[in-house]
Amino acid sequence: MIRVGISGWTYPPWRGVFYPPGLQHKKELAYAAERMTSIEINGTFYALQRPSSFLQWRDQVRQDFVFAVKGGRFITHMKKLRDPEVSLANFFASGVLALGPKLGPILWQLPPDLGYQPDRLAAFFAALPRTHAEAAALGGRHDDRLAEDRVFLSPERGEQRLQHALEVRHDSYKTPDFLQLLRDHDIAIVIADTAGIWPQIEEVTADFCYVRLHGADELYVSGYSDKALDQWAAKIRRWRAQVDEVYVYFDNDAKVHSPRDAMALRERVGDD
Repeated sequence: MIRVGISGWTYPPWRGVFYPPGLQHKKELAYAAERMTSIEINGTFYALQRPSSFLQWRDQVRQDFVFAVKGGRFITHMKKLRDPEVSLANFFASGVLALGPKLGPILWQLPPDLGYQPDRLAAFFAALPRTHAEAAALGGRHDDRLAEDRVFLSPERGEQRLQHALEVRHDSYKTPDFLQLLRDHDIAIVIADTAGIWPQIEEVTADFCYVRLHGADELYVSGYSDKALDQWAAKIRRWRAQVDEVYVYFDNDAKVHSPRDAMALRERVGDD
């Protein structure tokens, strides 16, 4: 399966450009989801969301739709992966599991000032739940910063697998040891196009691939030409021959490029 979509969907500059004039804001997710096969939820990066929000998002998309969920910056940028158990418990108790079968991979994006530290990474990977049941058990150990009315710990499919992907932004990760560590823990490296600012590591380290396209020439701003989209489509088809699933998200939202580019790439690769 190749899934192509966008990172986030609530952007005022899109209104009247990608979203039709007059479209109610509460209907924007449904509109975008009709034209994509997956969307990254990035509000979870900035703050814990409510179970009611996840349930609403789930109800607004078709049955075969999948969300990726971005892990909280409190874990990755503030604690920098140290002592992750309680913060992971809070994250997974906050309603992520309410997405049920529409929950896809979890994205963990590291900050640019966090270099390669194998022991810290290994400890973090070992703490990650690998099924919905494991996530619910971990979430049960949340602390009192998460009020009980904001907790969801009822997985529909306890055996459903949880996939994890890691995006790095420091050149010290360009080492075979890091790639082997990812393979040992079944973590996908995020293949990130960041206009040459951060590492672009095009490797397969799990049984799925996760691609983030932040802008061809200028981060978050520039779009992708037909030639560039053809090149990415060829790479994606090649990776698809090696893995079960490929997830691709456009994050070049500033000029309303991401939904257009996502639809254009989807035409090239189909849903396989």
